[in-house]
Amino acid sequence: MKRSRFSEEQIIGILTEHEAGATCADLCRKHGMSEGTFYNWKARFGGMTVSDAKRLKALEDENSRLKKLLAEQMLDAAAMKELLSKKMVGPAVKRAAVAHLRARMGLSERRACQIVGADRKMIRYRSVRPPETELRQRLRDLANERRRFGYRRLFVLLRREGEPSGINRIYRLYREEGLAVRKRRARRKAIGTRAPILVEARPNARWSLDFVHDQLACGRRFRILNVVDDVTRECLAAIPDTSISGRRVARELARVMERRGLPGMIVSDNGTELTSNAILTFAAERDVEWHYIAPGKPMQNGFVESFNGRMRDELLNETMFRDMAHARSAIRAWAADYNKERPHSALGYQTPKAFAEDLLTATDSRAAPPESFAHLSVAPPAPLGVSTRRTPVSAG
Repeated sequence: MKRSRFSEEQIIGILTEHEAGATCADLCRKHGMSEGTFYNWKARFGGMTVSDAKRLKALEDENSRLKKLLAEQMLDAAAMKELLSKKMVGPAVKRAAVAHLRARMGLSERRACQIVGADRKMIRYRSVRPPETELRQRLRDLANERRRFGYRRLFVLLRREGEPSGINRIYRLYREEGLAVRKRRARRKAIGTRAPILVEARPNARWSLDFVHDQLACGRRFRILNVVDDVTRECLAAIPDTSISGRRVARELARVMERRGLPGMIVSDNGTELTSNAILTFAAERDVEWHYIAPGKPMQNGFVESFNGRMRDELLNETMFRDMAHARSAIRAWAADYNKERPHSALGYQTPKAFAEDLLTATDSRAAPPESFAHLSVAPPAPLGVSTRRTPVSAG
């Protein structure tokens, strides 16, 4: 607003002269103003004293200031409404919020920083990190090749190739490249108390087996018999077929035993194939202890259930099988990769084959098991009454 050349005292004085008998034209010529200005003053300050004019001026200034504050508060409220969906945590998010307010609402940088609660130096900061183009490209290639691997397993694969970067840098690049693995569903949380059973920390101490179902591109369903060593986490067999009977299960287990030797215990659920006379006869002839989990308690067979989940996540959900020949070759290749290449988090990110070799070396030398193996001496819980005739390895 343009500031007047005349103060309140001067305006009241001019109006007083007019009331004393001076004409409007003489007053305008004397004080250098227009008649319109004179009549505006008369409409505004007519009949007032100097104190009344000062009081009116103060009220107008206060009203103007309150209007400005109200406008600023309304602007702040509108700006905060724009940012309701944004979580103001971290410099990058605050920079984006300030840029959004400046572009969308035309606010100044200072005002936007006050609303967001950010320092202007932080907003103006620009990273001087190197682009790390080659590392980013290699990380993207590995993530595209192993679509269901998180940053920890990708970090292990990069370390195998000689990459010296730490896991924090890999995680930062992993997030910046948008490679996070989408979670398909939430896990159920176990409740209640469970009684664990102990097994020896050696290969073949206990095997677990279970079936996984899938279908071909034509819609025909097939199943996969998975056999897992609970201690070394090795996949001992992954047999796909359209139909697998109890006798077929016995034949496949016999082939695995010819190659690996007899297990101390086999754990399975109560499926009809696994409770058939063929399986009972097979276990009795070879003197193998066969343990059935409680009905409706799949976590008592947790090792093979975990393996099934990895197979489902990394292979079955990612592959469209053309026919049974394609399914057999793909499953055979994935099982070999699982045993020899894939880092396993429960084994300190070793591969199951390398862990089994280390465990055999430690067993052959009759040395105490290393601390990294100690946690494997405890198996998943089982109902009361399970035979534990073997001497367990103490944890720790």
